[in-house]
Amino acid sequence: MSDELRRHIVALADQCVKCGLCLPSCPTYALDRNEAESPRGRIALASAIATRTISPINRIPLDHCLVCLACESVCPTGVHYAELLDATRALLGPTGGMNKYLRALLTRPHWLRAALWVAQTLGARYWARPGAHLLGSGSRWRAALLMLSESRPQARTKIDRRLISSQNTPKRIGLFTGCVADVLEESAHAALERLLQQLGYHPVRLPAQCCGAMDAHSGDAPAAIRQARQVHQHVTALGLDHILTATPGCLAELRRALPETRVEEAFAFLDREGSTLRFRPLNSRIALHIPCTQRHVAHSDAALLRLLARIPELDLLPLPTEPRCCGAAGSHFIDYPQRAASLRRIKLDQALALQPSQLLSGNVGCRLHLRIGLVEQGRPMPVEHPLSLLARQLDPHPAEPQEDL
Repeated sequence: MSDELRRHIVALADQCVKCGLCLPSCPTYALDRNEAESPRGRIALASAIATRTISPINRIPLDHCLVCLACESVCPTGVHYAELLDATRALLGPTGGMNKYLRALLTRPHWLRAALWVAQTLGARYWARPGAHLLGSGSRWRAALLMLSESRPQARTKIDRRLISSQNTPKRIGLFTGCVADVLEESAHAALERLLQQLGYHPVRLPAQCCGAMDAHSGDAPAAIRQARQVHQHVTALGLDHILTATPGCLAELRRALPETRVEEAFAFLDREGSTLRFRPLNSRIALHIPCTQRHVAHSDAALLRLLARIPELDLLPLPTEPRCCGAAGSHFIDYPQRAASLRRIKLDQALALQPSQLLSGNVGCRLHLRIGLVEQGRPMPVEHPLSLLARQLDPHPAEPQEDL
């Protein structure tokens, strides 16, 4: 299997013509101005590791990659960069230490919920942040404590069946809530359920679990495969043929795990199917951060902008595209806190310059990372999922369509 994987990596790397057009799109190259920290450099490094030209000890630039996939969007030859990176990390295997145990906690929502409940019961909001500030800025434990100080586990909301349109057989649609998002983003999932109910759909939640993305990006291929098989079993058991997710970071892994199932990101679906949705006016100035996976994997950024534009009087201010990543990138903001903070600082400067009343972002990791940065800067403001805003402004009694005279 190892030799087959090595040949696959080399074949993927050979697709690269080394033109360098990806370099201006890469946030880590902008951060370091080092060829090894660019897509082109990482492709060459992956090929060298696969052919045993250099030692696997030189994996650090591969681990620094944010997997934002901005490079794939501009590549003229269509290099499958994400596949190449995951294959190389699988060849190398996961890193050990704290990352191993933290990943085990983050990918098991029941463990994570219990751990956060215990921490909050013990008053984590009072001691986690002061404790973090006693550690160095490059400490993973510092980043983990800051994450803990801003994490609040949320109980699942019960569906109000009265909101479902009066149909003999409501349309069933699956809702994948993931792992970290299942624990921290109940408000977004409840919002999506309400919007779906308004459209006459019957949302069916899958059991909370990881899609496998975090394990795949960490190089633990066997764990990622196990997660994918569990997702497939759950979907098959529930008899679902259409799945939605409110977390774009899960989309690619879900599509790999469910090749025979229609898998969509929520905004693309609501934009296409939600023409009857009506929203109450909101006279507010709100900044919008579009996560990398939403832009480069889900390709639903335009759909999101159209949905939010339907809220009357809303002054929506999308953040500039550059840099293309806020630095969260799954567990990257914990593994490499200083690098992640440098990218986040640029994004927050862009957001604060707009003087918004709140900030929106459609990815749980990005929201947590950005919220921590705002608190660190002494500039706290609400940071929420766009679905929460849409559901809050939803008009439950839309105007009836007028008949032609």
